[in-house]
Amino acid sequence: MRGPWIVGMLLTGVLLLGACGDPSSGPEAAPPSPVVPGASAATTHQRAPASPRVPAVGPRVLYLGDSLAVEAQKVLGQELRHGLNATYTGAPYSGTTPCDYLEGTGARSLVPDAAKAAALVRARHPDYVVLQFWGNAWVYTWCMDGITYDASPQRYFDRYRADLRRLTEQIAAAGGARRPRIVWVLQGPDPITPDRVRRVNEMYERQAAASGDLVADAGRTVAPAGARYTWSQYLPCTAYEHEHAGYCTQPGRDRTALHLDSDYLHFCLAPTTSTPKPCPVRSPGILRISREITGVIRRAVSR
Repeated sequence: MRGPWIVGMLLTGVLLLGACGDPSSGPEAAPPSPVVPGASAATTHQRAPASPRVPAVGPRVLYLGDSLAVEAQKVLGQELRHGLNATYTGAPYSGTTPCDYLEGTGARSLVPDAAKAAALVRARHPDYVVLQFWGNAWVYTWCMDGITYDASPQRYFDRYRADLRRLTEQIAAAGGARRPRIVWVLQGPDPITPDRVRRVNEMYERQAAASGDLVADAGRTVAPAGARYTWSQYLPCTAYEHEHAGYCTQPGRDRTALHLDSDYLHFCLAPTTSTPKPCPVRSPGILRISREITGVIRRAVSR
């Protein structure tokens, strides 16, 4: 059983590296630039008319994370702007894990100093910081200091838990009197390391509870009903997907695709490329995740 498990982990690493850069490049390669953090279309704020559902002045939202966030950043921004009139900044980096966004990591990080979580909080003054990490578990993520899930699961979990606390503390300190609320995004099923993903999600939930923050169970929306950690390439179409062209990919069978045949992790239904970018095609998994995150923020704003 160990042979297929190792092959699966190697495949996972290749998939994430393919989303963030040339799969043949090593740690020497320069990390990709974030979509923002300078002024750009991703950070502009278009004021929408006030309505019972769309506030006249919406929340400021910062979105950070790994390749899952890179592919979803455009759709999440659209959902937040249209549904909440939000001011939105998306600055994810592929291949990252929470420690990459910690200040003080220096060159041992895939994220440059100007794009660290605390730096962006000081610059953008968000009301909400959305953090979405699958939990990269191999040596490519330099700031993990070689600690991998394969070699030492307990060391990996201990380190990951400590990094969640440090990241929360740095974001809180950067926000000061206007501390933003963190939204931890729970991940969907993983066919290779289902227990790892379950435990990582539990750590997100515990950290959110300890610091008064929020959880968005986006992973539930890409899992079969009643089988939260069972991976599936296809799920039944939702009512929204039936009503909007291009989202119910197999309407005759009343099901839609969440993943490509060649990629069990990402939700973009276009192949990954050597240049990290938002997903260029309609992808039901990305929309489901984005709508769940938006719904959590909408409920928090309305309280």
